[in-house]
Amino acid sequence: MTPIVSYQNVTKTYGDLEVLKDIDFNIYPGEKVALIGPSGSGKTTLARLLMTLEEPDSGIIEVENKNLWQEEVGGELVKAKEKHLREMRKSIGMVFQHFYLFPHMTVLKNVMEAPMTVLGLSKKKARQQAEEMLEKVGLSDKLDVYPAQLSGGQKQRVAIARALVMKPNIMLFDEPTSALDPELVGEVLDVIKEIAFESDMTMLLITHEMDFAKEIADRVAFFNEGIIAEQGDPEELFNNPKTPRLQSFLSRFNS
Repeated sequence: MTPIVSYQNVTKTYGDLEVLKDIDFNIYPGEKVALIGPSGSGKTTLARLLMTLEEPDSGIIEVENKNLWQEEVGGELVKAKEKHLREMRKSIGMVFQHFYLFPHMTVLKNVMEAPMTVLGLSKKKARQQAEEMLEKVGLSDKLDVYPAQLSGGQKQRVAIARALVMKPNIMLFDEPTSALDPELVGEVLDVIKEIAFESDMTMLLITHEMDFAKEIADRVAFFNEGIIAEQGDPEELFNNPKTPRLQSFLSRFNS
């Protein structure tokens, strides 16, 4: 099977810190992949490169068999222009730790905005799709409410609806519950689980919720100091970690 996302010898540094070290990593169509590991190990950077929020120092990232950061001009590969990146972004959705909702817009308008401005949908069509998606995340009673009137969990569910309404082929979740109070975590995880179990969308999930990763993922990859130290089937990886570093990491969640 051809990967839907392929990282080939990808490196990324910030100053003297090498955050990603020569990463080779494939994600396949419909696969749910969880990334776990200590903070600063490179997980979020991997997602940000895919979302074109950061540029790799070297290596190739392909999305749906197309080079993400380079395009062919006159038979030569050159750095991609903004138009190419914008087109590539259409197939990728991302939900961040923080919600980044527009405070001056109602919940409904937050979800309608991108389909109209990016996809060119009519106001009527965008509204219909936004209402359907907000119902899916359990917020059909909050259409005319502003973000300041919502709980953290509700804000994150709006953010999920806003990403999903763009109908991406690949969804990235970057620790979507880490900014939430503990009692609100479950409502967001439940929505993500429902999406995962009901759809064939490819999903990359960065999380510190180990039980959630075990339940939802087809494959788990453990990041440590810029490399993928171990990856595999969730049951095998959590129950029988092979590297001392992963054993140590998981022991903190089992105590």
